Amino acid sequence: MASFTRAELESYRDQEVPDLLGPDLRLLFVGINPGLWTAATQTHFAHPGNRFYPALLRAGIILEPISPSDGMTDADRAAMKARGIGITNVVARATARADELSRQELVAGGERLRRLVEERAPRVVAVAGITAYRTAFREPKAKAGLQPYDWGTSQVWVVPNPSGLNAHDTVDSLARAYAEAARAAGVL
Repeated sequence: MASFTRAELESYRDQEVPDLLGPDLRLLFVGINPGLWTAATQTHFAHPGNRFYPALLRAGIILEPISPSDGMTDADRAAMKARGIGITNVVARATARADELSRQELVAGGERLRRLVEERAPRVVAVAGITAYRTAFREPKAKAGLQPYDWGTSQVWVVPNPSGLNAHDTVDSLARAYAEAARAAGVL
């Protein structure tokens, strides 16, 4: 597993991580913003305590384990794209914690995401994190799960944030929520 000092991680503050988008995008996972470890490895959801990839594996969304803390391999990226799975973020810039983002950044990022979804038209958009979703999309009463409206031809789901800071969800509960969105997208 890769290892970084706090100073090394801080050097990645405000950097961006490219979206993972293939030609047949069916399921687009959306994080809040990249963490510093994600920026350092150029791999979404990369912090060693993040449960995103273990939950995807448990749900059957991916078929082989991915060790994101070391950085995705080209084969990992190709496998995700081949299954129609993409990853982006509401806000592109890396921070140590999502609470470092301003409301304005989240709203602007939400507008950018809506344009991306309109352009790429995945079957399902799965936003990981209810609090950021409510802010970015001005939906203060939104609840987790399938949302009551689509973005164009794309269903919108709010799924739990896989960060280790979100202690009330487990790999199993994350896997169940992600599998629901993946079934709707035709990935499972």
